[in-house]
Amino acid sequence: MAAGYRLIARVVKAHGTKGEVVAVPAVGLPPVLSTGLRVAIVPPALKGTRWHTVTDVSDSPSGQLVALSGVGDLGAARDIAGKSILVAEEDLPEGLELHDPQRLCGLEVADERLGLLGTIAEVMVGPANDVWVVQGDKGETLVPVVEEMLLGMDEDEVIHVSIPVGLAPWDDGSDAAGED
Repeated sequence: MAAGYRLIARVVKAHGTKGEVVAVPAVGLPPVLSTGLRVAIVPPALKGTRWHTVTDVSDSPSGQLVALSGVGDLGAARDIAGKSILVAEEDLPEGLELHDPQRLCGLEVADERLGLLGTIAEVMVGPANDVWVVQGDKGETLVPVVEEMLLGMDEDEVIHVSIPVGLAPWDDGSDAAGED
């Protein structure tokens, strides 16, 4: 079976004389580049390899500062500026699907206390965290995508969350869908 690949970042500029580049995550994704990760630069150059290994990475105000194998000087870094970075899906960190707007829309969201909230209709990308717009039988619930609230996704692709009392507009804390 052929491996799937995922666009995770874009190289926005060359940085420094040692061939580092600044990369920003693809829309809606968190920064996932890490030391040792094997990446492909696309579109590839006519000569040379498209595959590189991340040899060093650190956060900077404008994105992740990344050093790649085979990119050793400013000229080589400039050659990949403006290109995209792909990674094999199997090499991506677990839980990344919970930050992928394209994959999330249409998935059901269930709260551990309230039960099914509805389906994700939209992902609002924010500077601190994303917010899922969940449409359900009882109306719209805005769910902040913060680690403290995310419990995970089950095998049926239902996302389980634990939202605080009052976050759903219809939730006054007096009853819970899961209680008998």
